[in-house]
Amino acid sequence: QVQLVESGGGLVQAGGSLRLSCTASGRTFSSYNMGWFRQAPGKGRTFVAAISWSGGSSKYADSVKGRITISRDNAKNTVYLQMNSLKPEDTAVYYCAAGSGSSYLYIRDIREDTYVYWGQGTQVTVSS
Repeated sequence: QVQLVESGGGLVQAGGSLRLSCTASGRTFSSYNMGWFRQAPGKGRTFVAAISWSGGSSKYADSVKGRITISRDNAKNTVYLQMNSLKPEDTAVYYCAAGSGSSYLYIRDIREDTYVYWGQGTQVTVSS
Protein backbone atom coordinates (compact mmCIF):
# COMPACT_ATOMS: atom_id res chain seq x y z
CA GLN A 1 0.00 0.00 0.00
CA VAL A 2 1.26 3.47 -0.92
CA GLN A 3 -0.26 6.71 0.31
CA LEU A 4 0.39 9.86 -1.69
CA VAL A 5 0.05 13.42 -0.44
CA GLU A 6 0.32 16.38 -2.78
CA SER A 7 1.30 19.89 -1.75
CA GLY A 8 2.42 23.17 -3.27
CA GLY A 9 -0.72 24.24 -5.06
CA GLY A 10 -2.11 27.75 -4.84
CA LEU A 11 -3.05 30.91 -6.67
CA VAL A 12 -0.53 32.41 -9.08
CA GLN A 13 -0.65 35.02 -11.83
CA ALA A 14 -0.21 34.05 -15.45
CA GLY A 15 3.47 33.74 -16.26
CA GLY A 16 4.32 32.70 -12.72
CA SER A 17 5.71 29.46 -11.35
CA LEU A 18 4.75 26.80 -8.84
CA ARG A 19 6.40 23.61 -7.68
CA LEU A 20 4.13 20.78 -6.67
CA SER A 21 5.37 17.99 -4.44
CA CYS A 22 3.98 14.53 -3.88
CA THR A 23 5.32 12.58 -0.93
CA ALA A 24 4.73 8.86 -0.61
CA SER A 25 4.56 6.66 2.43
CA GLY A 26 6.12 3.23 2.41
CA ARG A 27 9.53 1.85 1.57
CA THR A 28 8.86 0.90 -2.04
CA PHE A 29 8.47 4.36 -3.58
CA SER A 30 11.57 3.90 -5.71
CA SER A 31 10.04 0.89 -7.43
CA TYR A 32 7.11 2.85 -8.86
CA ASN A 33 6.71 4.96 -11.94
CA MET A 34 5.05 8.23 -10.96
CA GLY A 35 2.61 10.36 -12.89
CA TRP A 36 0.90 13.72 -12.60
CA PHE A 37 -2.59 14.25 -13.94
CA ARG A 38 -4.93 17.22 -13.74
CA GLN A 39 -8.64 17.87 -13.82
CA ALA A 40 -9.94 21.25 -14.90
CA PRO A 41 -13.40 22.41 -13.82
CA GLY A 42 -16.08 20.53 -15.70
CA LYS A 43 -13.60 18.32 -17.53
CA GLY A 44 -12.12 14.87 -17.20
CA ARG A 45 -8.74 14.06 -15.72
CA THR A 46 -5.87 14.32 -18.21
CA PHE A 47 -2.23 13.31 -18.27
CA VAL A 48 0.42 15.92 -17.50
CA ALA A 49 3.74 14.14 -16.98
CA ALA A 50 5.28 10.85 -15.89
CA ILE A 51 8.67 9.65 -14.72
CA SER A 52 10.15 6.18 -14.49
CA TRP A 53 11.21 4.59 -11.22
CA SER A 54 14.84 5.62 -11.67
CA GLY A 55 14.10 9.06 -13.06
CA GLY A 56 15.83 8.18 -16.30
CA SER A 57 12.77 8.39 -18.49
CA SER A 58 9.99 10.98 -18.61
CA LYS A 59 6.98 11.88 -20.72
CA TYR A 60 4.96 15.07 -21.04
CA ALA A 61 1.65 16.12 -22.49
CA ASP A 62 2.15 18.31 -25.55
CA SER A 63 0.34 21.17 -23.83
CA VAL A 64 2.98 21.44 -21.10
CA LYS A 65 6.23 20.58 -22.91
CA GLY A 66 8.88 23.20 -22.34
CA ARG A 67 7.04 24.69 -19.37
CA ILE A 68 6.73 21.84 -16.90
CA THR A 69 9.39 19.47 -15.55
CA ILE A 70 8.85 16.30 -13.57
CA SER A 71 11.57 15.02 -11.26
CA ARG A 72 11.91 12.71 -8.29
CA ASP A 73 14.05 12.20 -5.22
CA ASN A 74 13.82 8.58 -4.18
CA ALA A 75 15.71 9.25 -0.96
CA LYS A 76 12.90 11.60 0.06
CA ASN A 77 10.06 9.50 -1.38
CA THR A 78 8.99 12.58 -3.32
CA VAL A 79 8.11 13.45 -6.89
CA TYR A 80 8.01 17.05 -8.05
CA LEU A 81 6.28 19.01 -10.77
CA GLN A 82 8.00 22.29 -11.56
CA MET A 83 5.58 24.49 -13.47
CA ASN A 84 6.80 27.66 -15.18
CA SER A 85 5.16 30.18 -17.51
CA LEU A 86 1.78 29.18 -16.14
CA LYS A 87 -1.34 29.96 -18.14
CA PRO A 88 -4.97 30.30 -17.04
CA GLU A 89 -5.69 27.05 -18.87
CA ASP A 90 -3.37 25.28 -16.42
CA THR A 91 -5.97 25.87 -13.71
CA ALA A 92 -6.97 22.47 -12.36
CA VAL A 93 -6.73 20.05 -9.49
CA TYR A 94 -3.42 18.25 -9.85
CA TYR A 95 -3.09 14.62 -8.81
CA CYS A 96 -0.05 12.44 -8.44
CA ALA A 97 -0.24 8.72 -9.00
CA ALA A 98 1.96 5.65 -8.63
CA GLY A 99 2.12 2.67 -10.95
CA SER A 100 4.27 -0.36 -11.68
CA GLY A 101 7.88 0.58 -12.26
CA SER A 102 9.81 0.22 -15.49
CA SER A 103 13.11 1.49 -16.87
CA TYR A 104 11.38 3.14 -19.80
CA LEU A 105 8.00 4.79 -20.13
CA TYR A 106 5.52 3.49 -22.64
CA ILE A 107 2.26 4.72 -24.10
CA ARG A 108 0.45 3.03 -21.24
CA ASP A 109 2.11 5.41 -18.79
CA ILE A 110 -0.03 8.31 -19.99
CA ARG A 111 -3.24 6.41 -19.16
CA GLU A 112 -5.03 6.76 -15.85
CA ASP A 113 -5.75 3.06 -15.56
CA THR A 114 -2.02 2.29 -15.49
CA TYR A 115 -1.74 3.83 -12.05
CA VAL A 116 -2.74 2.04 -8.88
CA TYR A 117 -2.37 4.64 -6.15
CA TRP A 118 -3.63 8.21 -6.22
CA GLY A 119 -3.31 11.27 -4.04
CA GLN A 120 -6.16 13.56 -3.04
CA GLY A 121 -5.09 16.37 -5.31
CA THR A 122 -3.94 19.95 -4.92
CA GLN A 123 -5.61 22.98 -6.48
CA VAL A 124 -3.68 25.19 -8.87
CA THR A 125 -5.36 28.41 -9.97
CA VAL A 126 -3.75 30.69 -12.55
CA SER A 127 -5.23 34.16 -12.84
CA SER A 128 -5.04 36.20 -16.03
